[in-house]
Amino acid sequence: MEQNKKDIKNTVDKTNKNGIINIAIDGPAGSGKSTISRAVAKKMGIIYVDTGALYRTVALKLLAKKVKIENDSVEEILKTTKVELKFVKGEQKVFLDGTDVTDKIRTPDVSMTASSSSALPNVRKYLLNMQQSIAKENSVVMDGRDIGTVVLPNADIKIFLTASAECRAKRRWLELTQKGQNVTYEEVLKDQKERDYNDSHRKIAPLKPCEDSVIIDTTELSLEQSVEHLYNVIQNKLNK
Repeated sequence: MEQNKKDIKNTVDKTNKNGIINIAIDGPAGSGKSTISRAVAKKMGIIYVDTGALYRTVALKLLAKKVKIENDSVEEILKTTKVELKFVKGEQKVFLDGTDVTDKIRTPDVSMTASSSSALPNVRKYLLNMQQSIAKENSVVMDGRDIGTVVLPNADIKIFLTASAECRAKRRWLELTQKGQNVTYEEVLKDQKERDYNDSHRKIAPLKPCEDSVIIDTTELSLEQSVEHLYNVIQNKLNK
């Protein structure tokens, strides 16, 4: 681990005047972005930022307030909403109005609400500055839907992670059932396809790979293989 950190630091110092490197990872829901990005960031010794958690946190607030996404009151809700990212022992924790909600934002209802609310201009604007400020001050692996296209268009490395809808739905279903949630694979697959459509067809910052993204399909890869492949791609890019 220490050697990894030294290798990354030496490469960054040569290529980046302020010693900071930004890695943008985008991709559809269930492609393994969060798990793989977190593992790669840990291996590199830099901060991992799950931007999806921020949108889920806003969605949790909207659900709690029973606000309809198309309702103008979303703007008013945001004015009294405080979303914070804190890094505890290298792990990202997300807080809503002072309360740790890290373990409350992974339900299907929150996922679907986040998919819809993330298309709202006021929600995206509300969270954009936070994401960019973190990346400006820290070397990060940041994942989401529009990191390379909108949030960090000048990122040093851009990667688009993907996998088949069926593979992604199975991964999500296993994750949810392991947490004790009573959902069927068919339900998860249906939600998966709906989210894919919503994310790729929204007017603002639709999900799509950048022209300079490295596209990585993890359908046939295990978690360990995906992490290693992504890490090697990053290392090769940095060494160039």
